[in-house]
Amino acid sequence: MDATGLTSQRAAELLKESGPNVLPAAKTVAQWRKLLGELTHFFAVMLWCAAALAFIGGMPQLGIAIIVVVLVNGVFAHIQQERAQHAAAKLRGLLPADVSVRRDGHILRVHTSELVPGDAVVLSAGDRVPADVVFASASGCAVDESMLTGESEAVSKTSGDSAWGGTFLVNGEADAVVSRTGGNTRLAGIAALTSGTVSPPTPLALELHRIVRLIAAVAMAVSGFFFLVSLLVGIPWRDAFLFAIGVAVALVPEGLLPTVTLSLAMGAQRMAARNALVRNLEAVETLGSTTFICTDKTGTLTQNRMNAVEVFTAAGRVKVRGEGYRPEADIEGAAISAAIRTALAARAASQGRAVLHGSEWTAVGDPMEAAIDVLARRLSGPLPGDAKPARRFAFDPSRRRESVIVGTTLYVKGAPESVLPLCGKSTGSAAEEVETMASRGLRVIAVAVRELPGPQEGWLERPPEEVETGLALLGLIALHDPPRPDVGDVIRTARGAGIRVGMITGDHPATAAAIAREIGLMGSPELVLEGALLPEDEQVLGALLDRDGIVVSRVSPEQKLRVAKALQGRGHVVAMTGDGVNDGPALQEADIGVAMGRSGTDVAREAADLVLLDDHFATIVAAIEQGRATYSNIHRFLTYHLTDNVAELTPFVIWALSGGQFPLALGVLQILALDIGTDLLPALALGGEKPGKGVLKRPPERRHLMDRQLMFRVFCVLGPVEAVMEMTAFSVVLFGGGWMRGDPQDTGLVMAASGAAFSAVVLGQLANAFACRSASLPPWMLGWFTNRLLSWAVLAEVGALAACLYAVPVSAVLGHLPPPPAGFVVAALAVPAVFAADWAYKRLRRSGSSGA
Repeated sequence: MDATGLTSQRAAELLKESGPNVLPAAKTVAQWRKLLGELTHFFAVMLWCAAALAFIGGMPQLGIAIIVVVLVNGVFAHIQQERAQHAAAKLRGLLPADVSVRRDGHILRVHTSELVPGDAVVLSAGDRVPADVVFASASGCAVDESMLTGESEAVSKTSGDSAWGGTFLVNGEADAVVSRTGGNTRLAGIAALTSGTVSPPTPLALELHRIVRLIAAVAMAVSGFFFLVSLLVGIPWRDAFLFAIGVAVALVPEGLLPTVTLSLAMGAQRMAARNALVRNLEAVETLGSTTFICTDKTGTLTQNRMNAVEVFTAAGRVKVRGEGYRPEADIEGAAISAAIRTALAARAASQGRAVLHGSEWTAVGDPMEAAIDVLARRLSGPLPGDAKPARRFAFDPSRRRESVIVGTTLYVKGAPESVLPLCGKSTGSAAEEVETMASRGLRVIAVAVRELPGPQEGWLERPPEEVETGLALLGLIALHDPPRPDVGDVIRTARGAGIRVGMITGDHPATAAAIAREIGLMGSPELVLEGALLPEDEQVLGALLDRDGIVVSRVSPEQKLRVAKALQGRGHVVAMTGDGVNDGPALQEADIGVAMGRSGTDVAREAADLVLLDDHFATIVAAIEQGRATYSNIHRFLTYHLTDNVAELTPFVIWALSGGQFPLALGVLQILALDIGTDLLPALALGGEKPGKGVLKRPPERRHLMDRQLMFRVFCVLGPVEAVMEMTAFSVVLFGGGWMRGDPQDTGLVMAASGAAFSAVVLGQLANAFACRSASLPPWMLGWFTNRLLSWAVLAEVGALAACLYAVPVSAVLGHLPPPPAGFVVAALAVPAVFAADWAYKRLRRSGSSGA
């Protein structure tokens, strides 16, 4: 390995061969294609067809109105969804702009994109590694690889070790030779995983596709049937065709699409108010369907604020009072002082420390080092760490300790199993204390000291194995990253909601298991897996993971992706949390990718569907609660819309059964006015219902939106009642005006009767809006004004009815007139009729359930 560098000429030749050191650009979808997608999905295509048929049938007003509905909804949905997935683009930002290289015998600063394999780069603490490299020489080097591996501790590097592009040196200096650049780097591999992972269709998308296809099939079949009936009764084919179009329009809930979109947007706004930022509207509902949460540990379940909670020396044990990073002077004792001073002197060069921001102390750098810093600040007097070390032996995973030489004193800090064997035979009580502390989930650090014989210079060139011997143990420091105060309660709430919770982390298995036990996440019997030992067979893996309280440690990006796929293969709707670059593919694969807003990387946030602004596990459960409420709300206004469709179709059925002799109670434009005029605001208000008290006390909804219960309520209870009141109001006006079967139709009389039928449907829907607020309770038990949006929407609906009846231009377009008093009285009776039918249905349901 040649670390002397290349010549400029050779570097230029290699640059032509290997290409620039940049990550391959992710393929992006043009904005116009995204907008086109919002205008051409199945439901939109069905409405486009209805508009075309309206123009063909000589009803341009209807065609224009339907087109406006599709365009407005498409543009609104596009605006809401326009948070493009740029995870691969964000990965490019992890590479530094410039880097120091040896070329032509000199150290130069060149742009990162100009690096080639074989280049000799010069790195120092704080530098981002510009490409995949191999260290030619390394002095006290440790590399933070957490962005790629999820491992929170920096990894010590020596000559011959490799480092990946995008990681960075937290301490030390190094000369390294570039091994891979651009698209061949490890970082590029993760970018390819992220960009190549296609998010699965959401449960809501699947349900809406199912509903739309069902409605389209029914609309086409029924309209075709009535077209044939019309021809059989002697109606000219052109009129029969127009009639069939009217039937199809009556069966298509034109207002459903904008109602779903706006309801999801309202749910997203409510989640944002609870620190959950939704980047994908359909994720609002998908959250409500979540059955398995795969959560990270640090910062989500814990506070990511490591504290020193106990100090043990030969003189005894001292428990540290107070948590957090505020350095209160509440520790005394010479022996304890020496132990902490030793730990501070031997801390990593990353300089983890506590700093004051305003009135709050926060950690900068490694949280463990910050905790030791706070502990040292609680003592008085000068600290050994104030002196500049003459030699530092960086932390090494094989040694599991680090040390420094200050003057003629060696200060050592590390894992007890690494330090205690170097301290002679008088460490029995300390070893027992380590076991006691570890059993309580504490992270234990042993601190020791050695006075070096002879001058300092004689020890500076020796390897650590020769220096770190004959140590005197000063004590043990127990550290704890406290769980979030309410995380245990939140986990119990999630389980009460039928959601399984598992910990998927890059941390050590013992650390992960201890925290899982402390917060009550660990299942029974306990099962802690390591990523490298996961079975290769996907079905076996799924069966192994599919249990509550599973803990998976030391996971790589590919393994985290496998976990998501394996659980999905078991039928789970998976929410996966993450914060690093390595989490991007898994976040995109999961049904719900959840990124950390505070500690997460841009890559994780851009790959996720949900961003937690406070990094709190409780926020996930709060978002699930709102997601379930949104699902229930969609169920509510779907019931509301379909009930209206029954009333809209009934006039056509009666007209057909009478052989065309009974006048048509409603026209196509009146139906459109009902769907996207009077009905829209109450439907939106139903989409804004707040979560009920028991929404997290039952399993996730796994039923179809259009289930048997909804179909029975729509087609056997609410819909028929509205239809009966509609046709009764129409008949009262028609027969009250002197019309008899077989008589020629009086246009004015039919228009007045049609106004009565229209009023009955609107007023019936007014009552239906209140009835649809609950599937089990009548509206008076919920409170008439507990949904303020619905109160205002109903007032607006009454105003719209008045405009449709009494504003002459509007009534002329719709083809009706204000009904006479008798017709209006019958229409008004639709309100108590709907309430009575709804109450009887709910009471029968409750009695049937209790009887069962």
